[in-house]
Amino acid sequence: MIDQATTDAQGRIRRVALGDFVHRSALKFAERTAVVDGDTRMSYAELDARSSRLAHHLLASVGAGKQIGMLCQNSADMVVAYNGIHKAGCVWVPVNIRLDAGAIDYILRHAEVSAVVVDEALRAEPALAAVLEKLTVPLILTLSSADGPGDARVRTLAAAEAGQSSALPEVAIDSEQPALIMYTSGTTGNPKGAVHSHASVAAALMGNMVGFGITERDVFSGVLPLYHCAQHCLAATVHIAGGCVVVLRGFVPDEVRASMRKERYTGFTGLPMMYAALLADPAFRADSMRLAIYAMAPIPKPLIQQIAERMTPNVMLATGQTEMYPATMSFRPLEHPGLDANYWGASLAHNETAVMDDEGHLLGEGQPGEIVHRGANAMLGYFKDPQATAAAQRFGWHHTGDLGQWGPGGQLMFLDRKKDMIKTGGENVASVKVESVLLAHPGVAGVGVIGLPHPRWAEAVCAFVVKKPGADVDVAALEAHCRAQLGDYEVPKLIHFVDALPATSTGKVQKHRLRQQFEALAQKAWGDGT
Repeated sequence: MIDQATTDAQGRIRRVALGDFVHRSALKFAERTAVVDGDTRMSYAELDARSSRLAHHLLASVGAGKQIGMLCQNSADMVVAYNGIHKAGCVWVPVNIRLDAGAIDYILRHAEVSAVVVDEALRAEPALAAVLEKLTVPLILTLSSADGPGDARVRTLAAAEAGQSSALPEVAIDSEQPALIMYTSGTTGNPKGAVHSHASVAAALMGNMVGFGITERDVFSGVLPLYHCAQHCLAATVHIAGGCVVVLRGFVPDEVRASMRKERYTGFTGLPMMYAALLADPAFRADSMRLAIYAMAPIPKPLIQQIAERMTPNVMLATGQTEMYPATMSFRPLEHPGLDANYWGASLAHNETAVMDDEGHLLGEGQPGEIVHRGANAMLGYFKDPQATAAAQRFGWHHTGDLGQWGPGGQLMFLDRKKDMIKTGGENVASVKVESVLLAHPGVAGVGVIGLPHPRWAEAVCAFVVKKPGADVDVAALEAHCRAQLGDYEVPKLIHFVDALPATSTGKVQKHRLRQQFEALAQKAWGDGT
């Protein structure tokens, strides 16, 4: 008979635990810089020690296995805190700080958090302060002043770490136990919490390290929010490899260009509009770069060419979902010049991808259907929502809600979100196809294409366009541009210029908000049914 001590020891030998990775990197690269945050340069030894001290505090104050909320903007303190949560065997619950107070309150309560790590400045905001006050759980303040606050349930991060051991805690962690709950941005109803295990996140990180070729020599950007799966998985991947992550509070082109030059970035991950803004300076070059990753939206070929000429020819699209910890697929546009900007490419090693019809049959090349994935990076399920979990995981695959089809050479082409496919006059129109055509016009900076109710066509293709500064472009010019490249039924029946598009914190256009804002305008435009 094997005793419990032997069982525990065997579990430690075999476990996959996210908190172990930074510890192991510190054993190999103790003095190497792990995080740059302004003037702060944190070594692996310091990151390991500080995150272990926080873990011991959490174990003493709330215990292992508890959900710990987080309301932080990017900082070295934030990196310390989420690694400490993982080392304690607790469950990290990062929250999008751009959400309204009601949504933040819902997430923290739904997740049943036992404590919240929050930036001191965010806690000072009245609406958020009211949410946190009602929760009555311990608060740990990051980016905080040296003096501790007077409230007994509130500590600074420094105070939480003070007097604690810097050794990796001896806590039982099962590879399949929850490591994080990340809430998806809800377009209808409340957001859902995708639960990931230590093993599912680790699988994505290992696959990313191989797929992106990340090593201890890399210096990667941290400009996207760390509470989002895309930036967290990239930062955590770099820290597995022993590289450096430069965290920034937000995207300010001049600041990012200066940081890239100073820190000699080898990798940058950003939204298409970020690349356009960086390259708007004709003098800007990034000669140290070896990899430029873009996400969330296609990039027009002229911009791809600029990235290749002035940053690096190694340009890659990476895709993924909160539910399938990213990345799931990658595409190198310069290696496939004959394929358009909406291709997603091929799967990374840790998962596989298929196209499926509504009955669960897998489809071949040229047959449109829903994009589905399966692999070690799949979520455990939605927190406290077995029905939504079953719907998302039917037929043994994760259902993305995206439509696609296989193209030449095993490359996957994204067609549209299921809910964003426009049905007009008996024809299906992919909104992303129309968007890619409009984005290729030299006067267009951004575009959102949606279908709005039409008395004759059921839905009409409508485009909402942001002009580039100083661009001389009008509706007639864009209509002519579209007619030259699209079928008649695909050409927008309404083109409307806007100052900005409603978007999430990661730059995704919120099409439900466009529909809410402009349905009345559209009805007025074609009141006679033409």
